[in-house]
Amino acid sequence: MIKKVVKAIILGAPGSGKGTISERILKDFSMKHLASGDLLRSQILKGTDIGVSAKKYIDKGQLVPDNLVLQLILETIQAHKDDTWLLDGFPRTLNQAVTLNKIQPINFVINLNVPFDIIIERIKGRWIHMPSGRVYHTEFNPPKVQGIDDVTQEPLVQREDDKPETVRHRLNVYKELTQPVLDFYRKNQLLEEFTGNSTPEIWPKVRQFISTKLEPVQKTEYK
Repeated sequence: MIKKVVKAIILGAPGSGKGTISERILKDFSMKHLASGDLLRSQILKGTDIGVSAKKYIDKGQLVPDNLVLQLILETIQAHKDDTWLLDGFPRTLNQAVTLNKIQPINFVINLNVPFDIIIERIKGRWIHMPSGRVYHTEFNPPKVQGIDDVTQEPLVQREDDKPETVRHRLNVYKELTQPVLDFYRKNQLLEEFTGNSTPEIWPKVRQFISTKLEPVQKTEYK
């Protein structure tokens, strides 16, 4: 049965390909993208009460408290109550998931399950030319000369966030926070998990599943 209005969530660890999968979902299906990070940045730029409060935590490198994020998300979904949307980056905690469930029933939750070792291998090959922001990858997009920017011939650097030990720590923190969220949605029979090592492997499965809920707006071939 095709639903006219769908409320969906996408979850996935850092480096799982969630950004790419989300872009493809939005391109192939008529959905609004409600990304918690984008919404927070918008509030900060506008200088709203939520933005000012959130910035204090972000500037200290701390997580924005549940109550602030919840307020922002609940206001946003109320403004889009008649729209079909994909919620990205929320919920991150069990409390957020339970509260959201009370306010807004969800049709399905997509979880991208990519092995952590694959994610670490993928991210650790990323090197950056800091002045320009150009990103290279030792396997997928290598520079012409190893360790050197193609344009300026200046040295490339690896961000602290991309070093294997840092990535593994971030993944473990994500797992600790998100496992109760996954268990909650699994218990409520809303969770659809897609396992694979790469976006080309996972995407066709995701697209096929969403096609049972929404009519695709176009047929796109992806590599």
